[in-house]
Amino acid sequence: MSVGFVLGGGGVRGAVQVGMLRALFDAGIRPDLVVGTSIGAINGSAVAADPTPDVVERLAQAWASPAASAVYGDSWPKQLARLAKSRTHLNDPTPLRELLEGIVGAETRFEDLTVPLAVAAACIERAAERWFDTGPVVPAVMASASVPGVLPPTEIGDEHFVDGGLVNSIPLGEAWRRGATTVYVLQVGRIEEALVAPDRPSDVARVSFEIARRHRFAREIDEVPEGVSVHVLPSGGPTKGDEKLSSYRRMDTVRARMEAAHAATSAYLAGS
Repeated sequence: MSVGFVLGGGGVRGAVQVGMLRALFDAGIRPDLVVGTSIGAINGSAVAADPTPDVVERLAQAWASPAASAVYGDSWPKQLARLAKSRTHLNDPTPLRELLEGIVGAETRFEDLTVPLAVAAACIERAAERWFDTGPVVPAVMASASVPGVLPPTEIGDEHFVDGGLVNSIPLGEAWRRGATTVYVLQVGRIEEALVAPDRPSDVARVSFEIARRHRFAREIDEVPEGVSVHVLPSGGPTKGDEKLSSYRRMDTVRARMEAAHAATSAYLAGS
């Protein structure tokens, strides 16, 4: 049996993955492969570097740190000023780079990690999904987490990359294609929530994006090969304000998300 952890995208909602990881390690479940997108690439890189219970506390501390708050933490006036200057993005990528360097090390390469890691990003020039699994880790994870409009595209070689969630929000299929036979999906909770037709302008983009991010995962669930078992871990439920597009900035919900996900996932694993 080869165990794969699949960590999906979802901004600040990705804090639930720390609670899920705690429950998995409590149950004695360790990964042989880690696959991640966006915030899942950030959390996943830490797990691939240190696939032990120690990583859970390190991630919890990182999520609660000023460095994490700084990733999206600029005031609206500063963000608008940066947007006016750059014409492409609201936030400076430096805090994200520094956070990643603190988590996995500035010079770490995929080849140095304890277990294999693969992260997805969207290539602008080729309008295509790109998987990184060799070379420097930090720029690849930054590419995977470069939310359009929030952070600038990440340049690697002669190409530019944006958030992997645009092309593969919950990369289940990549795990079994890379040999995982038991897959634990650490999703952030969106797929647990029903969608309804929008009745306000602010809901149109949110609902449209949710359709785009969910349809591939639903298809891959239906295409799970014989001999592969999939466990979609529960998030513990939504937090007030999650329905708003601006919820990606709400760091005040982090601890509650972790605790709810830990409780829900522990109960799931005990009954599976």
